[in-house]
Amino acid sequence: MKKIIFVTGGVCSSLGKGITASSIGSLLEARGLTVRMIKIDPYLNVDAGTMNPYQHGEVYVTDDGAETDLDLGNYARFTNAPNSRANSVTTGQVYREVINKEREGRFLGKTVQVVPHITDEIKARIVAVGKDPDVDFTIVEIGGTVGDMESVPFLEAARQLIHEYGRQDAASVHVTLVPEVSGGELKTKPTQHSVKELQEVGIQPDVLVCRSGAGLDESLRRKLAAFTNVEYEGVISARDAATIYSIPLVFHEQGLDQFLLRKMNVESRHADLKAWKEVVRKLTEPKGRIRIGVIGKYMDLHDAYKSVWEALSHGGIANDAGVEIVRLDSSRFEADGADAGALLDGIDGMLVPGGFGQRGINGMVAAARWARENGMPYFGLCLGMQIMAIEWARTKLGWADADSAEFNPDAGHAVVSLLEDQVDVKNFGGTMRLGCNDTFFKEGSKPALAYGAVKVSERHRHRYEFSNAWRADFEKSGMVIAGFTPDGELVESLEWPSHPWGVGVQYHPEFKSKPLAPHPLFAAFIKASIAYGEKRARG
Repeated sequence: MKKIIFVTGGVCSSLGKGITASSIGSLLEARGLTVRMIKIDPYLNVDAGTMNPYQHGEVYVTDDGAETDLDLGNYARFTNAPNSRANSVTTGQVYREVINKEREGRFLGKTVQVVPHITDEIKARIVAVGKDPDVDFTIVEIGGTVGDMESVPFLEAARQLIHEYGRQDAASVHVTLVPEVSGGELKTKPTQHSVKELQEVGIQPDVLVCRSGAGLDESLRRKLAAFTNVEYEGVISARDAATIYSIPLVFHEQGLDQFLLRKMNVESRHADLKAWKEVVRKLTEPKGRIRIGVIGKYMDLHDAYKSVWEALSHGGIANDAGVEIVRLDSSRFEADGADAGALLDGIDGMLVPGGFGQRGINGMVAAARWARENGMPYFGLCLGMQIMAIEWARTKLGWADADSAEFNPDAGHAVVSLLEDQVDVKNFGGTMRLGCNDTFFKEGSKPALAYGAVKVSERHRHRYEFSNAWRADFEKSGMVIAGFTPDGELVESLEWPSHPWGVGVQYHPEFKSKPLAPHPLFAAFIKASIAYGEKRARG
């Protein structure tokens, strides 16, 4: 029978349930097993598409165009499990589906209730993801914290599946906090209470993953085992690590994967973690270091650009270089008397990520101009490519009124404009160009050289495009239209002429980067930035 592992959290949020689930997945894959990952979010939104990044963090996009929680990005980076809209389950999706079925009369007049109708819908979605005969494990992360009202139906569905599958085919991993109080003493009481709450809904955890600054000693682990009814080998110390990519190794050292497989009666080969060890080595002991300036709008919240930060570190892994990210709010480049050169002092490369809204746009344009005129490697993602178009139009074409129709609908030269089929759209949920689209590159262009191919498939998330009304003017003035859609109608990549590495793409390559397989564009960008830094150091 197929196996299911549920990952829950207690004490407080943001303890690393996603990294825990992802690390377990990576360890199982290292043993030759096949996994599928599911993230359950208890919020009523249907998806994460319209949620503020300051509240929710990055919106991760799958190949089929689903706008999901950022933890699916963790799943993609740590495992080879495919992700689609089926791997992201929200309260909004579940209730909408059940209500639709009720309206269609599919419940034959029965009273529709949380149990069994809502829980049956949740269970059906979980089971469906792992239905492929080649899948060995389905790992289900339940968002929120045990005790939250919103999580109750999902915990009940998990309880039912554990009962139906049996303890040998379903396991519970509970992530908790062991806080340190004054004097450095670690307190186990919050974890004990969290497990008690989980037990009250009918779930006995098999594994405790205990977050703490320092590792738990044997006495604390035995104390937790005694008070929570968890085997000693199942109490895992999740101490702070130098990099999140160390976590699979930390878990393996404590025998977490071996313990789970023994509990679930699964035989496998020994875990091959050589590649993970090399990743950690390159991140913690790189041969060189560089500084990348990221010019964006949401610099105060780390998770707003989660995939970008990770893809930059992957580019460093590809070049055995440590990447220090310098976050620069684009509004700083707009201030009176702002000196872009001074703000970028000591920076080896510049990246402008995606974003929405007008704030800080002129600052991005000023920064991009400095990079173009001074030969600094520049990488524009989605909005970052559009910034290249606006800057070129204003500076090289002399169109002072050049802008995006998103920021200035009355711009005389709207070099970035709305997709024609979106002009009259009022509901912004799920209305963008989303998911994978093919891109063709010009032979010899920098993206083509980086990929080693002229055709690629990448993920999009945007409403506005480079305007074809001005395409001929751009090409005549020297801008390289490096990439385009298969029909040649839409511009997918711009490239500065006679520049060491000035590339913008309309899509989001960061979503496909992995530590074990760095994205080619990020690898090429970091390589160019290393060369720029070395040249700058020579004076």
